[in-house]
Amino acid sequence: MQSALLDVATDVLLAAPNAATDALAWLVVLTFLVGAGMEWAARTGRLDAGYVRTARGVVAGAWAMFALFWLVLFPHFAFAQKSYVEGILAIVAVPACLYVAKLLWEGRDSLFVLSRAVAGMGLVYLPFETIPSVSLFGTAYPAPKAALIRTVTVQTGVLIRLLGYDPELVRGPELGYLNAFQFTTAGGHTLLFEIVLACTGLGSIAIFVGLIGAVRAPLGRKLRGLAIAVPVIWSLNLVRTTFIGVTFGNQYLQVFVDEVLFLFGSSDPYMVSFFLSDRVISQVLAVVALVGVTYLVVRELPELLTVIEDVLYLVTNEEYDLHGSLDLPEESARGPMRTDGSDSE
Repeated sequence: MQSALLDVATDVLLAAPNAATDALAWLVVLTFLVGAGMEWAARTGRLDAGYVRTARGVVAGAWAMFALFWLVLFPHFAFAQKSYVEGILAIVAVPACLYVAKLLWEGRDSLFVLSRAVAGMGLVYLPFETIPSVSLFGTAYPAPKAALIRTVTVQTGVLIRLLGYDPELVRGPELGYLNAFQFTTAGGHTLLFEIVLACTGLGSIAIFVGLIGAVRAPLGRKLRGLAIAVPVIWSLNLVRTTFIGVTFGNQYLQVFVDEVLFLFGSSDPYMVSFFLSDRVISQVLAVVALVGVTYLVVRELPELLTVIEDVLYLVTNEEYDLHGSLDLPEESARGPMRTDGSDSE
């Protein structure tokens, strides 16, 4: 009996995002939106100014639920996916979200901008993660997730073939789409590289759409920021999927095999090239790329510095004035003041 209960608990902890986590994610996003709307109405006089305090409570509650969301997903990232980067980020996000909730409740109103950004990210990402295929009036429409994965698969396949490789396109075992590349090693072993939602760059795109949508700036500069971020992220992501596919499919990174297998808790030596190309090299370089894209976007939207300054404060507990220290355009709207009762947005 105890063994059966342990098996069930393990399955729950390691389960991929499911209906329960999807529902929690939507609840978090909707709570952020309610709090943001309440804060906006209070700041603009559509509600009594006292509702700003109520908005703080609502958004602080959203951050607490966001901490729970990352805590629930941590075992999946760390143990099921064996992604140390994502696992570390997920577990660090738990106390970070709770700290944001505390600071916001205490009156650091600039964090309303970051909160709006999280809501925007969710509105971009969750439809692809949670909306299934539908059939209306006798016509079947693919899920947004399937359409996006298919697009990335086709473009990745073009790049792989341009490099001189010709894997067979087959249905992936995880999703059942035509989204997997089948390679055959020199020894006749078959390897499948499947494109899933995490391979589309949607998460990074959602981050920048959320951030750009959250700040208060002229629409023209927001559109220029999006015109920089989205194509760059999309292109870099295709380079990433092509690199992983070619490296894994041809076993180009079969180094430190025993050490890598031990580190990722695997016994399959054919997975070494995948672990190193995807879980190590690509994920580390993705962080570097996000920093570079952020700098390019900030040059069009210095208003984003409010969010970056808040993030640095969360990490160091020190205030920063990045606008005064970086070579950026003069036009900039400073975010809301950090103390109760003031607003310069």
